[in-house]
Amino acid sequence: MSTIVLLTMTGLGLGALYFLVASGLSLIFGLMDVLNFAHGALLSIGAYGTWWAASGQLPGAGPGGWGFALAVLFGTAVGTLAAVVLELAVVRPLYTRPREQVLATVGVGLAVPALLSGVWGSDARTFPGPEALSGTFALLGADVPVNRLVLVAAAVVVLVALRLFLGRTRHGLVVRAGVEDRAMVTALGIDVRKAFTLVFAIGGCAAALGGALGGLYFGSVDPRQGTSLLIFAFVVVVTGGMGSVTGAAVAAVVIGLVQQFANYYTAAGLGDLAVVVLLAALLLVRPRGLTGRLA
Repeated sequence: MSTIVLLTMTGLGLGALYFLVASGLSLIFGLMDVLNFAHGALLSIGAYGTWWAASGQLPGAGPGGWGFALAVLFGTAVGTLAAVVLELAVVRPLYTRPREQVLATVGVGLAVPALLSGVWGSDARTFPGPEALSGTFALLGADVPVNRLVLVAAAVVVLVALRLFLGRTRHGLVVRAGVEDRAMVTALGIDVRKAFTLVFAIGGCAAALGGALGGLYFGSVDPRQGTSLLIFAFVVVVTGGMGSVTGAAVAAVVIGLVQQFANYYTAAGLGDLAVVVLLAALLLVRPRGLTGRLA
């Protein structure tokens, strides 16, 4: 029983991390029809920004207490700023040229890890997390790492915030209307470009937060972390339905659990294969994924 509880909580923590990455990816594609292959780079920037700040390089930040919260805030802010720069400098000039857009974001996604490797080296760096989040708590006989709960709580907050943004705010409605008929919205005097930049910033913020908290899950950061997580983020987005934030949340939980249980009860590494098989089977039955709509 304790093993099942531990695997479940670990799977939920991994699923929460996948959702933080996939939610922004799904939001950007669903609202802007942009496949952002540089999304993993934003996660890496958030992870390294948090690591740098928590290592004592930022005044007031550190590995414990409010200092760590400040480090996470700093890493998330840096990743969000990077997303805005990416949209303004790379994506916006290529909105009407999707092929060049894909190539450009792939290039950025390859360049950022290389840049991080050049500055801090290619080896993994130990993540300086607070002691309070490095311990465990007892749950039904299992010793569950506390950081799993932090990831789950962050994912829930992001999910609720995104749904409120899409359904209850003026900016969310403007963006959705701009996707349907950009010319009409522009004729009403609304600058759709600013709304699209906001969407990119929100997506980058979620990815950077995933990178900032992903260091707690893995215990380290490395330049290729964002690239590897981006692969699973795409699997989550496709499984949940392209453009569906809620579908991405459900898919992330399923994929995280399947991966953990398959790795434990079969052989290490077969969890990835099980995820691919699950995706293939789902697409044969439901080609549009679990929902296939923006919600």
